[in-house]
Amino acid sequence: MDRPNTDPEKNLGYFNRQAAADHGTRTAIIDLSRPAPFHLTHADLNDRMNRIAAALQVRGMSRGDRLLLATGNRFEFIEVFFGAMRAGIVPIPLNHKLGADTIRFVISDADARAAVISPECHPEIEALVDEAGLSPKISTGTQTPGWEAYENVLAAADAAQVASPGIGARETAFLPYTSGSTGVPKGVLLPHDGMLWAIRAAQHYWPLEADDRALIAGPLFHKNAMRVSVKPMLRVGASVVILPLFEPKMFLNALAEYDCTHSGGVPAMYRMALAEKDLLATLAFPRLKCLEMGSAVVGADLIAAVETAFDTPVIEAYGLTEGGGPLREPPENDPETSHGPVPRGSCGIIAPEVEVKMIDTAGTENPSEGELWVRSPAVLTGYNNRPELTAERIVDGYLRTGDIFRCDEDGHFFFMGRTDDQFSCGGENINPKEVELLLVQHPDVVDAVVAPIPHDIKGLAPAALITVRTTPAPDEDAVKQFTLDHGPAYAHPRRVFVVDQMPFNGAGKIDRALAKAEMLSRIVASD
Repeated sequence: MDRPNTDPEKNLGYFNRQAAADHGTRTAIIDLSRPAPFHLTHADLNDRMNRIAAALQVRGMSRGDRLLLATGNRFEFIEVFFGAMRAGIVPIPLNHKLGADTIRFVISDADARAAVISPECHPEIEALVDEAGLSPKISTGTQTPGWEAYENVLAAADAAQVASPGIGARETAFLPYTSGSTGVPKGVLLPHDGMLWAIRAAQHYWPLEADDRALIAGPLFHKNAMRVSVKPMLRVGASVVILPLFEPKMFLNALAEYDCTHSGGVPAMYRMALAEKDLLATLAFPRLKCLEMGSAVVGADLIAAVETAFDTPVIEAYGLTEGGGPLREPPENDPETSHGPVPRGSCGIIAPEVEVKMIDTAGTENPSEGELWVRSPAVLTGYNNRPELTAERIVDGYLRTGDIFRCDEDGHFFFMGRTDDQFSCGGENINPKEVELLLVQHPDVVDAVVAPIPHDIKGLAPAALITVRTTPAPDEDAVKQFTLDHGPAYAHPRRVFVVDQMPFNGAGKIDRALAKAEMLSRIVASD
């Protein structure tokens, strides 16, 4: 490891220190997870980050130690996440919707030493931490024997006594784990310098202002909330509003009541919000500047409907835990940009200071379509305890994303699907997203997920789960005919099942593996 740099500016945990100095009395966080909204200023947030850093050090933790962080959407998550880093400690933001055995794996694989939790986030989290023998153990809930109460820990800590350690080049700042929909989760080693580069680049090319405010409705443990809202907003003295979970009426009311300028989410969230027509008619969003949408099939019709309902632009976003946001809308302050408006359905252009290439199925660089490879400081340094996977996924500094893109002649990128989702149907390659985009164009279909099922002749063929906006639901044959009329015959879904709700994973994305299992069980039941 390089000689450590003791400058706090090299430590991601201090990313908001200047905001605390410049905008100390301004609101940083509004937490709606408790009976009365809780407001925290930038100065208080900075102080509490220092206190948790000092408290962890007093309890024997030091640079490089790893801390399990398992809470719901609440302000303590943010102050522990960054406060731990100020002490050189590596937080592990846990997807608390995982099962007990998977959480055991994460604790062991990450070599977690200590834990800060909110007990309501998972029914077994206290027992799992006790079982693993972690220490110290700090809880935001009612004090349990053997556990320390979070507020008591902070009250007794001396914010001035933080011993800021040196941070080496590419040193790990935090350790998120992927959702693990295929096999066990993978620990992603993300560096201080890379994350700081990403924050600075975002502010330089897409500047925010101190009176901006983001509404966070997705889980804080998911990197999207940090990359899109928490870090860019808090760095400039702006603020975030935290919802404990997504509920469409709560989301709409908070967006209006707190004069939010930005928000983001998956398409299903916006479809549910649009369904609240009576409530939407009573609300206004005069300060709203932008809504982001991504992580699932979007469709031009949905974007148009959201832009009309909220009277604001919608950005189709793309990002990944391992590589940040390599594709973005054209920079606001770059006179050299000549790509023109981003067409609907596109994730944008290559972000400044990022290198991108596409590799086709023959292993050849292809400027038109292929797997996206990304190189930037925001790319992970490796996978925890997985050297073979690191060697496979990082080649000459490029991250192989596993995502297939098409690029038009103007440099706009269009997400086509995952390499591991693509399948052959009678010799024709199918990306599930192609079929999903067809299905959501049907006037009665709200959302869709497509997966391959066994087929006697084709080997594999597409099938779909859909949610609908009408009663009775559209006839299965009518939906299939719609896709035949509007797309290639080989890609039409051979079976279509209506469900009340899509199977989502902990990050709020549709879980394609669960969807496929649901399809197969329904097929068996209907035989």
